[in-house]
Amino acid sequence: MGWIKKRWTVQDADRWTKEDYLTFIISPLIYFLLALGVAFSLLLLWYGWVILGVSLILLVIMIKVIDPKLKALSEDYEMKQKKYLEDLEKIARWEE
Repeated sequence: MGWIKKRWTVQDADRWTKEDYLTFIISPLIYFLLALGVAFSLLLLWYGWVILGVSLILLVIMIKVIDPKLKALSEDYEMKQKKYLEDLEKIARWEE
């Protein structure tokens, strides 16, 4: 999957890109296929297991596509939160 971007800056990750649109389309499909696969598997129909397998493959693809972007946003949020808590602690101690 060379056409999927693996490294993100915070500014790039905050914009909608082809990875977001792909995830936007795949995620409801995964939920539908999981529900259908579970229903057919409970009825012991062989194609229920096939549908479950396809939905799991799509789930792995979706995670590989969107996870680097989410990690970039999460790291930025953690840094902002840490700075905010440090500033809040300084204010609470009257160190400013």
